[in-house]
Amino acid sequence: MKQSRHLLAQAVADKTLHIKDMKQLSREVAAYLLHEGLVDELDSLLRDVIAIRAEHGLVEAEAVSAHQLSDADLNDVRAILKEYYPHAKQVTVHQRLDANLVGGIKLVMPHQQLDESVRASISKFKSLTAERA
Repeated sequence: MKQSRHLLAQAVADKTLHIKDMKQLSREVAAYLLHEGLVDELDSLLRDVIAIRAEHGLVEAEAVSAHQLSDADLNDVRAILKEYYPHAKQVTVHQRLDANLVGGIKLVMPHQQLDESVRASISKFKSLTAERA
């Protein structure tokens, strides 16, 4: 299924490059998967589609934080993504609140994650101090 999922993701990405709204993209892909009886593949397929769209300059990421991010914070996230994806024609950041985060931010992209949350920072600190002990 892996190769066929990749081929399907390529076809979906090619046909949806005009869609700028992630929710609309998700609905259209979900409708197709429902029709084809492949609903279990939704998350994997969407990750692949988003990665392919990024290759075409449509970069999308999810910013997860404990509290609503300010416009300045969102602009900083976009700037980081533009540095990482210099070919990006459009950078879209979707915000999701997670009460389990104490503070900081997680930036989630299709096949990678940048975790700058307080919990991640404490874990890094613990592992560094444990190595020195």
